[in-house]
Amino acid sequence: MTTALRVRGLRKEYGDAKALDGVDLDVATGEIFALLGPNAAGKSTAVEILEGLRDRDGGEVSVLGTDPARADHRWRARVGVVLQETRGFTTLRVGEAVRQFGAYYPAGRDPDEVIAAVGLTKQTRTLTSRLSGGQRRRLDVALGIVGDPELLFLDEPTTGFDPAARRQFWELIRSLRSSGTTVLLTTHYLEEAEALADQVGVLVAGRLVAVGAPDRLGGRDQAEAVVAWEEDGRRRERRTAEPTRFIAELGTLFRGEVPGLSVTRPSLEDIYLGLIGAQDEGGR
Repeated sequence: MTTALRVRGLRKEYGDAKALDGVDLDVATGEIFALLGPNAAGKSTAVEILEGLRDRDGGEVSVLGTDPARADHRWRARVGVVLQETRGFTTLRVGEAVRQFGAYYPAGRDPDEVIAAVGLTKQTRTLTSRLSGGQRRRLDVALGIVGDPELLFLDEPTTGFDPAARRQFWELIRSLRSSGTTVLLTTHYLEEAEALADQVGVLVAGRLVAVGAPDRLGGRDQAEAVVAWEEDGRRRERRTAEPTRFIAELGTLFRGEVPGLSVTRPSLEDIYLGLIGAQDEGGR
């Protein structure tokens, strides 16, 4: 497995404030990596350094085998960027904007196919200034992928999407991964990270406090389960590291079906809140 992105000891300071404090990170080629963290955790700073849009104060960074701080136009043609908010193109129609952006790349994708992929075919001749917030976000993504990038940075890509549109967008991201595109995603939607990401990293106060698959992050797969059931008209529950064994015991006790049986483990949100809470407490 090759590495699309490698970071060692990344540091960035603004005066006395440490925005990034020794971050190490690896993202494999062809995977979707979700970077999570509360506001002011350093996510935007980290991503901007990886994109070559901001200088760093220390550490080593390699993106597609190149240091972004010294990258040329050939490297930039291999990278797609979807910022949290973009402006401009208000006098262009959707099709015109995508075609213009596509012309900047030596081997871009077909503009009409890109417009269809982001669900804007009906808006091809619509002025970008007349798009809704969700449609504008789709256009941002179209501009980010029209160059057929090897690596795509997505900063809060589904902000403003309704639930149906968000799930349609997830299918687009999955299709990019299937075609071999590496994706680094920042999002505040934990269900989005769980649905899309192969790996998740949690950044808090400039430090990467946990990295892992969504179902194993922070020991999630080893956490105790809560087994709940109904007995004598009351709801009962037991926390256990061996839920299968305990359920078998309940089955014997009830001689068959266990009334109201449910088994739950900590959600990604539970783990995430625990990680950022523990870090906050440690900082104090």
